[in-house]
Amino acid sequence: MKKIYLSLIVFALVMTSCKENTKEEPLNDTTMEKVTLAPISDSVLESAVIYEANVRQFSPEGTFDAFTAEIPKLKELGVKIIWLMPIHPISMEKRKARGDLLVADIEDPEERKKYMGSPYAVADYSEVNPDFGTKEDFKELVDTAHENGIYVILDWVPNHTGWDHKWIFEHPEYYTKNDKGEITDPIQDNGEPWGWTDVADLNYANPDMRTAMINEMMYWVTDQNIDGFRCDVAHGVPLDFWQVAIPTLRKKKPLFMLAEAEIPALMQGDSLFDMSYAWEGHHILNEIAQGKKEVNAFDSYMMEQKEKLEANDILMNFVTNHDENAWSGYLKERMGDASQVMTALTYAMPGMPLIYSGEEYDLDYRLSFFGKDTIPKTKGVMWPLLAQLGAMKNTAPALNGGKTAASYLRIKTSADNRVLAFKRQNGSSELLFVANLSKDPVNFTLEIQGDFTNAMNQEKVQWLPNQSHALGPWEYLILMK
Repeated sequence: MKKIYLSLIVFALVMTSCKENTKEEPLNDTTMEKVTLAPISDSVLESAVIYEANVRQFSPEGTFDAFTAEIPKLKELGVKIIWLMPIHPISMEKRKARGDLLVADIEDPEERKKYMGSPYAVADYSEVNPDFGTKEDFKELVDTAHENGIYVILDWVPNHTGWDHKWIFEHPEYYTKNDKGEITDPIQDNGEPWGWTDVADLNYANPDMRTAMINEMMYWVTDQNIDGFRCDVAHGVPLDFWQVAIPTLRKKKPLFMLAEAEIPALMQGDSLFDMSYAWEGHHILNEIAQGKKEVNAFDSYMMEQKEKLEANDILMNFVTNHDENAWSGYLKERMGDASQVMTALTYAMPGMPLIYSGEEYDLDYRLSFFGKDTIPKTKGVMWPLLAQLGAMKNTAPALNGGKTAASYLRIKTSADNRVLAFKRQNGSSELLFVANLSKDPVNFTLEIQGDFTNAMNQEKVQWLPNQSHALGPWEYLILMK
C-alpha cells in the first residue's frame, strides 16, 4: 500500500476538499489493468467449442449477472465462444404465450405474467432486456468472458422485428406490406405465412432500412466490444445485404459470423459468414439414433458436404439447441441411449461442436420457449464427457475443424451398415473414431492396424491385422496416435 505523509494543515485541506475520495491508490497502474483478449482469429476457430447461452433459463434469476458468475466454469468444457440468445427487449404487442395463444387473450393477469414472449420478437436493437439487467451488467459479462479467454457473439434477428419496435411507427416503409398496405408477418416463398405472428417482416428492398440495420449491428461492435453475431434466419435476408454488411462490420475489428442456415453461398469466399448450421447432419444423427437410418446415410452426407462446400467453410455440429429442445425434444428424448456417442461424434467429425445451456447438466425436459424455466445445475454423465471431449478438441490438431481442418478419411469395416470408422489427421497428430451406431452388439474387422492410446481412459491399445473387434450398443472408441 502506498502511504502519503502530509502535514496536518495540508491533510486537513485535502480532507475538506476531497472528503469522498477515500480509496487507496494501487501500487502502480498495471495492477488494475484487465486482461486484453486478442481479436478472434481463424486459429481460434480450429479448436473452438461454442456454447449457446439461454440467459433467461440459465438460472432462477435469469440475469446477466447470474450467467456471468458461471463463465469460468465453461472453460472446463473447452468453450471458446459464447453465443448469447437475443438479449434485447421483447415486444408486448402480439406477444405469444403458447402455440397460437397470445398473451393479450389470457384474461387472468397473474397467468399473463408467466409468459415473457419470444426473444426473437425484438422491440429495440440498441437496448438490453431489463429482465436480464443493465448495459453495465452486460459489459461485465463480456469483460468476464474475455478475461477467461472466451469470445462473445450476439444472436441477431435481422429478418423481422417485434410489433413494438420504433421503426413500425417512425419508418413503416422499412416493412413488407400486403395489397392493403398493411405490415405483414414473415411470408414464405410460396406466399404462405410462417406463422410467426408475433413479428413484422422487414423489407430489404428499402436501402435506408439496410443502412439502419448495419448501424444497429455496428453499435454492439464498437460500443459493447462483442466479437461477432449469430444471425437468425440468415437465409431470409438477401445475400447482397450480407455482402455489404459483413465487410463493413469487419472494418472495425475481426468478427466471427454464424449463419442460422445451411446454404453454402452464405459462406462463399473470405468475406461472408464463417460458419453455418449442420442441420442435415443433425437430422441424420437423430434418425440413426432412432433406428430409422443406418451409417450409410452419414457416409452419403459427408461425401455431399465435400462436394458442395468450399475448403474453408465451417459447419456447426450439434445434438441439441434451443429450437430442437423446445420443439423436437430434449437430447435423450430424441436420441435415447445413443446420446453420448452422437455427442462424441459432433466433436470428432470436421466442424465446430455446440453445447446448449443445460446439456452439460443432463437436461431432461423441454425448456419453455415463451415463459420462464431453469436449467438444472447438478453434474451427471454429460459434464465429464463434455470436459474430456472439450480438452481433446482444444489440444489435438487432428480434431481441427476450422478453415484449415484436419483431414477426414472413412475407414472401411466388415460391418459398415452399423459401424462408423474414420481417421482425422493433421501432421503427426492422428485420431481414429470407431463407433457402433446401432442398438445391437456388433463384431467386425477394419482395415487399420497400429498402437494407439484410448483418449477417454489413456489405456494403450494395439490393433493387429484381421483382428476381430466387438462393440456394445452405441459404444465408441476415440484412439489417438
